[in-house]
Amino acid sequence: MNENITKRNQLLAQKVIKGLESRNMTGYYAATKEEALKIALDLIPETSSVTMGGAMSAREIGLVDALKNGNYNFIERENAETPEEKRAATLKGYDADYFLSSANAITEDGVMVNIDGNSNRVSFIAHGPKHVIFIVGMNKVCDDIDGAMKRARNVAAPINAQRFGLTTPCTQTGSCMNCKSPDTICCQFLITRYSRHNDRMHVILVNDSLGF
Repeated sequence: MNENITKRNQLLAQKVIKGLESRNMTGYYAATKEEALKIALDLIPETSSVTMGGAMSAREIGLVDALKNGNYNFIERENAETPEEKRAATLKGYDADYFLSSANAITEDGVMVNIDGNSNRVSFIAHGPKHVIFIVGMNKVCDDIDGAMKRARNVAAPINAQRFGLTTPCTQTGSCMNCKSPDTICCQFLITRYSRHNDRMHVILVNDSLGF
């Protein structure tokens, strides 16, 4: 990555981290994916139960593979063969020690925005697992809530709808059409502006373009 972009990201990350701290959330800055992986693994003790909500960023830094291959109790929902098994794994995940997530967008003062279709991801973030670890590329930092909402709806949502093979209007236009399609993934919007629970939310900002 260009050294000037890296310098800018490092400086901006410190502003975001300060904002997170004011909201009772802990922020970290990783200069590389490898450093982000180390920070995440340092936060998760071995034998911990861990689940996730389809966070591409966690996969991109190698965290999911490290947990699956390590001494951890990784609660796998994606391999469930029936709706009943998937529901059982989901309910088990609410009592996990750690939940892995990302953010569709984060503001410079530490507010996170997430959009969800089935609502399992945003519900895990809001309540349930003892700790939540967010892996967030610096490409997701926005000026303010308005900018974060626009990014979530016009960047993250259309790309994810395409990824899931859905037939929403945004897969045809590339931007949000404020639809009420049966396939819409914009069902629940979660704005995380403060954590009332000490040491629950940890945000690893990565000097890279991660996820969508």
